[in-house]
Amino acid sequence: MVTIDGRHGEGGGQILRTALTLSAILGIPLRVHHIRGNREKPGLRPQHLTAVNALARITGARVEGARVNSSELTLVPGKIEAGTYSFEIGTAGSTGLALQTVIPVLLYGKTPSQVEISGGTHVPWSPPFHYLQSIFAPVLENMGATVSLEIKQWGWYPRGGGRVRAIIENARGLGALHLSNRGELVNLHLLSAVSNLPLSIAERQRDQALKRIEHLGLGPSISMVDAHSPGQGTFIFLAAEFEGTKGGFTSLGRRGKSAEAVADEACDKLLRFLDGNGAVDRHLADQLVLYMALAKGRSTIVAETITEHLLTNIWVIEQFAPVGFDADQKTGTVAVNGIGLE
Repeated sequence: MVTIDGRHGEGGGQILRTALTLSAILGIPLRVHHIRGNREKPGLRPQHLTAVNALARITGARVEGARVNSSELTLVPGKIEAGTYSFEIGTAGSTGLALQTVIPVLLYGKTPSQVEISGGTHVPWSPPFHYLQSIFAPVLENMGATVSLEIKQWGWYPRGGGRVRAIIENARGLGALHLSNRGELVNLHLLSAVSNLPLSIAERQRDQALKRIEHLGLGPSISMVDAHSPGQGTFIFLAAEFEGTKGGFTSLGRRGKSAEAVADEACDKLLRFLDGNGAVDRHLADQLVLYMALAKGRSTIVAETITEHLLTNIWVIEQFAPVGFDADQKTGTVAVNGIGLE
């Protein structure tokens, strides 16, 4: 059994999600104590509990401590069973974070799987659906893992009620990843969306973003969406395609935050990335290190920045797998010899 202290490093939910995923894939029993120990409200939240229950179903695991606010959890996984699954978070908890937990597990099923999750699709502190679809999934495809994502209904904080579906093809194994040079910016897509609010808000977000990035000399493609949802919300997403990689930069609206401020926040993230030498934005780096550890051969990425969140995720991976990451804070380079799991 691997025992994980949930207070390590940044001490958030990613520790639990990564540990659950590797426990299920590698068949190693897991105990986590002081879950989310460095957060203002520690313990299991509904979205984390959904991930626990999902992996318990997928692997037939024996679980203790699976309840909201629990600070300790034990999971003894069984065999991965591919199939069709449906999970409901019941709040605006992130569907994206729940998907991040189950996708790598179902890649190692014997047949393709389908997963539908309801909850928040565009909520703070988590990757929005369109980031997973446009940025994350294409990188997995390059490693030999095919994941198709579809949004059926948008879910905003605090109402939730969104629904997403993922079709996960079983993979024979993952190939090494090499994302060290992003190259020139060749294409930019701008998505501006609202739900149950005037479309003029989305138009203002679009107009402000176009003004901020005009100097780049690219005529971005534009999508304007009046999204079906039980709640209200606004969102802007800049998907940047480079010669060698992709990056995604997002911002969410909230009461009292102007449409122009929403656009400025996403544009600031894009321009900051362009000012650096990273090939992979900070959020994608967090999501890729687990797959790099499972892949065959040596993978190397150059991250926008090496965050405490990334280093904590690497620490969790090294508790389960016989790998040693090289992370250079100065250059942003992260490299590892994967275990070649098939």
